[in-house]
Amino acid sequence: MTLLTVRGLSVDFLSGVRAVDGLDLELAAGRVLGVVGESGSGKSVTSLAVMGLLPPDARVTGEVRFDGRELNGVGQRTLRGLRGNRIAMIFQDPLSCLNPYYPVGFQVAEAYRAHRRAGRRAAHRVAVRMLERVGIPEPERRARAYPHEFSGGMRQRVMIAMALCLEPDLLIADEPTTALDVTVQAQILDLLRDLRERSGTAIMLITHDMGVVAGLADDVVVMYGGRAVERGTVRDVFYRPRETYTKGLLACVPRVDGPLPVRLPTLRTPVTAAGEASEVTV
Repeated sequence: MTLLTVRGLSVDFLSGVRAVDGLDLELAAGRVLGVVGESGSGKSVTSLAVMGLLPPDARVTGEVRFDGRELNGVGQRTLRGLRGNRIAMIFQDPLSCLNPYYPVGFQVAEAYRAHRRAGRRAAHRVAVRMLERVGIPEPERRARAYPHEFSGGMRQRVMIAMALCLEPDLLIADEPTTALDVTVQAQILDLLRDLRERSGTAIMLITHDMGVVAGLADDVVVMYGGRAVERGTVRDVFYRPRETYTKGLLACVPRVDGPLPVRLPTLRTPVTAAGEASEVTV
């Protein structure tokens, strides 16, 4: 069953920049969709458009349907009822997304209370249980700690616990492993994989790391200049890429079975903001 459908999505800002240009994508329940591309390709803007979190100067056109319901243009009250409850998001920088003035357990519990109308004690028990589920040691004690007392990997785990406490149908993970060492990256990906297997949650994985996509996603959409330039299953895109840009992204991944390329391929394509062609090394 298709859970999320995006058709002809475009996002324009008052500055004249078109960040997303006629994007189509689909995500079925229980599947993982990797949305990949370099910085500025429109990945994060797409996720914010789905969540209804773009600033007022953004003009969003096209369809964004979640579980058959159109989200583009609905009121904030409706979106607040969905966000965190049926659609959750893990943001790129957990430190800036966590409130430094409140313990992490309180923040996880507040997300639960906002949608379940639970009491403080019941919500606290849920928060501790979720912190334990994401692998934070001594969860009862660490629930009373503040964000600055956690490492980057542990803060990301807190964000995942906050997203999971309501068992959403759709989880949007925006660069969930950025700035983490490879060991912690693997642990975070294992958490997301476990979430998908245990809860059947669909995941939209926003990343520039093709290795992360290979390890977690079922399907891939490759974005460049706000557009989808290639799409398919992970196997098809990785082993039979059609577009020059996709081949360039794959060439950027170091391989243990071959030398690094002397020169990365150059793609000549229109830049959507200015409408003029330019050469871009990928």
